Amino acid sequence: MTAFVKLSTPQLKLLHQGKVRDSYRVDDNHRLLVATDRLSCFDSVLPTPMPGKGAILTQMSECWFKKAQDIIPTHFVETISPNMTLVKEAKPFAIEMIVRGFLSGSMWKRYEKGERVFWDLKLPDGMQKDQELPQALVTPTTKEKIDRPITKAAIIEEGWATSAEYEQMEQVSLKLFQMGKETCKAKGVVLVDTKYEFGVTDKGLTLIDEIHTPDSSRFWLADNKEPMDKEFIRQWLLEHKPEGHVVPDEVIEEGLKRYENVFARLFEQCHPHSTIPSGVRAYHDLTNRDFIKKGLIVIVMGSKSDLPHAQAIAKHFPSKDIAVHFRIVSAHKNGERIMEFASFYNHTLEPTCVIAIAGRSNGLGGALAANLTVPVISCPPFKDGADISINIYSSLMMPSKAPALTAIYPEQAALAAMRALNLQSLREVLNQDIVSMKADLKSSDDELVGQNL
Repeated sequence: MTAFVKLSTPQLKLLHQGKVRDSYRVDDNHRLLVATDRLSCFDSVLPTPMPGKGAILTQMSECWFKKAQDIIPTHFVETISPNMTLVKEAKPFAIEMIVRGFLSGSMWKRYEKGERVFWDLKLPDGMQKDQELPQALVTPTTKEKIDRPITKAAIIEEGWATSAEYEQMEQVSLKLFQMGKETCKAKGVVLVDTKYEFGVTDKGLTLIDEIHTPDSSRFWLADNKEPMDKEFIRQWLLEHKPEGHVVPDEVIEEGLKRYENVFARLFEQCHPHSTIPSGVRAYHDLTNRDFIKKGLIVIVMGSKSDLPHAQAIAKHFPSKDIAVHFRIVSAHKNGERIMEFASFYNHTLEPTCVIAIAGRSNGLGGALAANLTVPVISCPPFKDGADISINIYSSLMMPSKAPALTAIYPEQAALAAMRALNLQSLREVLNQDIVSMKADLKSSDDELVGQNL
């Protein structure tokens, strides 16, 4: 199974990139939440992803969001692809409401060192590791570059939320935790602790992000306290301390089994192992919903003065199937950006073709073609026949391993780019154009024959 680590499409504006989840603008009222297979531990993303994890997080969150609707409005609208959820736009609070049900994790370490007062709860002496707390405890943290624990008083004093907002978030968090705890208990699973995030929508306080997943929560099997979440990976890292935090495949596979197991136990659903690559599935689902167009043409200009020529090319593309983006990169003046450009467009979800606009010494087309894995077509902005005769060779004579093609006229560049995309829907359009062209030629020929007679 191929890991889905990033949704690479310039057609959707990236709003936020988290450790695991990325969000993209859909419209003023909605965004696309993408759960990737990236694996994070100890506040950093590991170099080793967990293929299939993002789809489990998406499906589990959907199940829990639907159960949570009786307690609080949620931002969930619908799941549109295994890794992607359409959600309502919300103004988020930059705090996480962590709810703990057991004396474990960092709280146990502090207890071992002699602490007995945790937020509003005072614990007695003599408690054991992983012992259930007398009552569920809300322990908020900030969402900053380095998250930090914070008290209710500090939240209000520092302006993270008003007193009324915090009280509502705390009460709702405890209700959600109780709902999760009871649901898990009925399935032989223990919800140890979790975190909730909130925002404000037209429905008031709203639950956002994710809920009760193996990434955001800790689960144990009730009979032996075996971890069924990311804790398995954390403990392996602490024990083995691998160089660069690289996790072996067999450990990743075991971790995924635990994610799958807890999902299957709680909701009696099996996570389907699709043979379709995640990127292919994402492209199919996004184009079917018209969130992105089927193909992408990137017109790269050497300077802003090339814009009229770029527009002359762009007018030949059908708006229904093709997105056209304009970019400015100079091979001679800021050529270092070409590698940045290539690192992005070499991994686009949708079929992509680049048209390079540069006259005189056309280094742009060659530089792009040498570094891009998608087709590159040079269409220099020639002024007249003399300009063509003097400067055409800088576009035609490309160095080795720089397969840039050349078209003289804007319409020819557009037609060549559409063929390069090789989209089935465009083939139908192009076939119709060819049929029409032949019909026009035949009509003209018949007219001449008639005159000769």
